Amino acid sequence: SDDTGNRLRFQLELEFVQCLANPNYLNFLAQRGYFKDKAFVNYLKYLLYWKEPEYAKYLKYPQCLHMLELLQYEHFRKELVNAQCAKFIDEQQILHWQHYSRKRMRLQQALAEQQQQNSSSVK
Repeated sequence: SDDTGNRLRFQLELEFVQCLANPNYLNFLAQRGYFKDKAFVNYLKYLLYWKEPEYAKYLKYPQCLHMLELLQYEHFRKELVNAQCAKFIDEQQILHWQHYSRKRMRLQQALAEQQQQNSSSVK
């Protein structure tokens, strides 16, 4: 039963940490006053263990770690009450992923061309 409890806690914390990648969810929490609650702020500090590689490997949305880091700052938590702030963060995340995807595709193409040239020169 202890293993079951630990597994459930792991799953709940994993899901919650990943929700932090969503700026609209952060805005929701801010508007409802969660970031003013000392216990909740301490919980966010506790969750920093997710940055460790043995835990981070389970995350599907790595940007949640950046948001978790930013949530350690009172100024950032206060700004999230503003819907425009959440919208700006959301737009920046989309731009980042678009740039990242294009850059990754170019790198993969260059690597494939280099491998093809290497295999041609070996023959």
